[in-house]
Amino acid sequence: MSDLIDLVRNELATPVEPRVAAMAQAIAAQYPGSARAVLFYGSCLRETQLDGLMLDFYLIVSDYGDAYPKRWMAVANRLIPPNVFPFQHDGLIAKYAVLSEADFHRLNGAETRNVSVWARFAQPSRLVWAVDDTARQRAVAAVARAAPTLLAAAGSIDGEPPLDWWRRAFALTYSVELRAERTGRGQSVVDADADRYQRFSLPAMAAIPTGARGGAWPRRRLEGKALSIARLAKASLTYAGGIDYLAWKINRHAGTKIEIKPWQRRWPLVAALTLVPRLMKSGAIR
Repeated sequence: MSDLIDLVRNELATPVEPRVAAMAQAIAAQYPGSARAVLFYGSCLRETQLDGLMLDFYLIVSDYGDAYPKRWMAVANRLIPPNVFPFQHDGLIAKYAVLSEADFHRLNGAETRNVSVWARFAQPSRLVWAVDDTARQRAVAAVARAAPTLLAAAGSIDGEPPLDWWRRAFALTYSVELRAERTGRGQSVVDADADRYQRFSLPAMAAIPTGARGGAWPRRRLEGKALSIARLAKASLTYAGGIDYLAWKINRHAGTKIEIKPWQRRWPLVAALTLVPRLMKSGAIR
């Protein structure tokens, strides 16, 4: 595991564009006393021109009760993690998800069938801000759990090349959530940085817990789709402009031309719950 920890620590420490670092600090500043770390992840890691893109962050907090002045927000974050919020800073736009240190550790590990966190952090990310060395070390340790969890969940196939194992694993995780991306997204994730996944292969495989078994993907898919819809419904209460972001995301990845009507902005929960089945039926999201 120590080799994997070193790889993760070095990758997380890779410098980012100064405006990304400034945005991370601005996000953390909104949560004085509870912010522990801010991680930058997603497709924007590979972009040099960030204007007009939606940046993705995870804010790690000490405790949900300390993070929110309103109790219901803490309860929502605890019951259906994470809460997601829009953010703007220095001309850039972003969204950030909030998790406690305990949930971030748990959701990167094999103790949960929920793929959303460990599937993301098995991919490259950056630890852009941390309140202290302890928070930094905990973030590194949590992220280092993700890749072994991903590969273990997919299960090994005798004679399968490591990069194909990664591709198959990501394809399985993309099948679990409501996704607008086209088929083949799992392969493109690996092919975009094949050298990185090759370097991570042996250390990640060595860190798979003894006795870990893959499988249960039909159950994961049922639970994952239901959880995605529940998060979408929750976002209509916590995420200002969430229905517009949903349309933007789908249009960007699926090539659709969804336009949100005024009534849908007034009733985003109803709009989301009626929009999703239509999009699934048409194949725009799966």
